[in-house]
Amino acid sequence: MDKKIEFCNGLKDGIPIALGYFAVSFSFGILAIKGGLSTLAAAITSCTNLTSAGQFAGLQIIIAGGTIAEIILTQFIINLRYALMSLSLTQKLDKSVSLGQRFIIAFGNTDEIFAVAMGHFKDVTFLYMIGLELLPLIGWTGGTVAGAIACDLLPKSVCSALSLALYGMFVAIVVPAAKKSRPVMVVVFMAAVLSCILYYVPFLQFISKGIGIIICTIIAAAIGAILFPVKQPDNETEGKA
Repeated sequence: MDKKIEFCNGLKDGIPIALGYFAVSFSFGILAIKGGLSTLAAAITSCTNLTSAGQFAGLQIIIAGGTIAEIILTQFIINLRYALMSLSLTQKLDKSVSLGQRFIIAFGNTDEIFAVAMGHFKDVTFLYMIGLELLPLIGWTGGTVAGAIACDLLPKSVCSALSLALYGMFVAIVVPAAKKSRPVMVVVFMAAVLSCILYYVPFLQFISKGIGIIICTIIAAAIGAILFPVKQPDNETEGKA
């Protein structure tokens, strides 16, 4: 009975995440069809990735005719944060969670799922994490399929309007964080400047969009790390805390 309760609690906590994922992945499905992917290909992409920023960036590289190496490197950089989240999540997992189960949990460990799991009132079990990740995965994949199907049924003008949801999502993510944090604002501004330089400077236009994303990400992040290093407490202060 306890195992069933753990799974049901995970399902309940995953409902809001699933609804949000459905809305965002709907626009991904539309963009995927407009970019030349089939509905099946878009669904498989969402079902096996479960990463919004990574998928949208990868889709843009595919549409631009980028190479597999560019896609792999872009995904590695964009999704590197999940490795750190998974490492942190191991401190919250129940001792009964095996190594194989941890790999399964890591597959669906996204920003929102990580936040909910870390905020759980007790150590999370394998069944709780499966319940927490199941509905978001279904919502993300289902939204992609719904968007792909809608793109074939809806008028082109409506599809074009819905495709702007991608940019709205990025604005909704970046602007609030930039308003609260000066380092984030500087990093975003530097990334935008670098992107404009790569796009408008004639002798740099040979650089593909995929490599351009990678260059902007690395340089902007490096500048942010140099200008705004995270201060670590000294041992004495940490010990007192």
